[in-house]
Amino acid sequence: MYRTILAPVDLTHVARLGKAIDTACDLAVHYGTRLVFVGVTATTPTPVAHNPHEFERKLAEFAAEQERRHGIAVESRAYTAHDPAVQIDDTLLQAVEDTGADLVVMASHLPNVVDAIWPSRGGRVASHAPVSVFLVR
Repeated sequence: MYRTILAPVDLTHVARLGKAIDTACDLAVHYGTRLVFVGVTATTPTPVAHNPHEFERKLAEFAAEQERRHGIAVESRAYTAHDPAVQIDDTLLQAVEDTGADLVVMASHLPNVVDAIWPSRGGRVASHAPVSVFLVR
């Protein structure tokens, strides 16, 4: 049914993404499909990595751990943005195209009043992606 599942990962908050990560991995196992973890970093130092190359290495290590833990084939793709907070939605949509993903599985938050002004990341990706998006709360 699915060929490629894309799962965005924020390495700064990976502890809060457990349910979404497990869902993406379980779906990859169920459908026997490829799973691609995608992360977006800045060109400047962040709490996760000093530079984009270090971020790419850490994302690859995270993906390898998920591969071992779940027994599935996992890939990682790191993207660099000058301002990830502003560019993340467009970068994730580009990652969907780059990977050929036909399903995105990503964490979301409980909706609140602020969402009327600033839609959630997951909501924006779901509204603009040409593929199915599974938001996990």
